[in-house]
Amino acid sequence: MSDQKSGSAPGPRMTAAARITGVGILLVGAGLAFIGMGLFMFNMGRDMSTMTGAVTQMGRDVSTMAEDMTFMAARMEVMAESMVEGQAGMSSDFERVRVGMEAMGADVRSMSENMNDLAFNIRGMAGNIGTMNESMSQMNQSMAAMTGTMHRMSVDINKFTRPESLMPMSPFR
Repeated sequence: MSDQKSGSAPGPRMTAAARITGVGILLVGAGLAFIGMGLFMFNMGRDMSTMTGAVTQMGRDVSTMAEDMTFMAARMEVMAESMVEGQAGMSSDFERVRVGMEAMGADVRSMSENMNDLAFNIRGMAGNIGTMNESMSQMNQSMAAMTGTMHRMSVDINKFTRPESLMPMSPFR
């Protein structure tokens, strides 16, 4: 600093030392820049490697997902076919139920008509039984009258078989 105050030019040694110091600083700066760039490149390489691994894993995951989707699509197709078959079977079953219900309805209608005919026949039979009861009652009365007549006839016949009973005041009556 004192040289600067005096206004004299620096010496050749000083210039050489300044140059060496400048080159040293430049080399140290370049070395630090080189080390910084190396660290940056190393970290970037490591990050790229990690990212490549992640992308590779993502590719595997997408591939697995595609296989799962294909499997799921196949299973859904089987399920859809089963549903179509089940629906056709249920439709057939419902058709048979409908036909059976129609037949049962016809049978119930026929049974109702038969029950109506049966009731009509029972009514007629009840009327006939009433008539038969009246006839039986008349027949019973006729039988009673005939029994009375037969009794009188037997008494009269008995009188003829025992003539002594015909005599008045006979003790053999």
